[in-house]
Amino acid sequence: MTGIDLSGIDLTTETIRTERLVLRPFTENDVPAVLAACQDPGIQRWITALPVPYTEDDARFFIHEVAIGGRAAGRDLTVAIEADGRLVGSSGVHALQIHPLGPEIGYWLVPDARGRGYAAETAHALAEWALNLGARRVHLVADVANAASQSVARRAGFSQEGVLRSYLQYRDGSRGDAALFSRLPGD
Repeated sequence: MTGIDLSGIDLTTETIRTERLVLRPFTENDVPAVLAACQDPGIQRWITALPVPYTEDDARFFIHEVAIGGRAAGRDLTVAIEADGRLVGSSGVHALQIHPLGPEIGYWLVPDARGRGYAAETAHALAEWALNLGARRVHLVADVANAASQSVARRAGFSQEGVLRSYLQYRDGSRGDAALFSRLPGD
């Protein structure tokens, strides 16, 4: 167990605000934006579990089963990243109670939102959220070839611990190495 104390927190409505962003629950109204975002070759390249081609049914499954369902079951805090009233990405704190490395942060952004620091701001806020609830550590993995995601991790206050060899599984069945990053309560 990770030691996270979720008593008194309604994950189904939990919203986190940063200086520039609202990290809120997904809704059915987000289906068109998620569908459009997941057509991006960059998102398709780095999000190994993403179905390709990505359909409206996939967007609905993500929103209802993964995001909303994960919150309701207490497994995940998956959030829509909103900037200036527009959905610009998705992030989450996954495996809240069961991962041996502690909760895992993941994220993606639409192309025109990249390079503005939104991913690092989100990852930092979500890590703080989990650590403030008692997590002993929070981790993040990024493909060793994904320099942008590794930069996000560092800017969000994560330290690289090493490489998890053959950790990632790609759609074609091949495997790849992942850089492992973590944040601890004192970081």
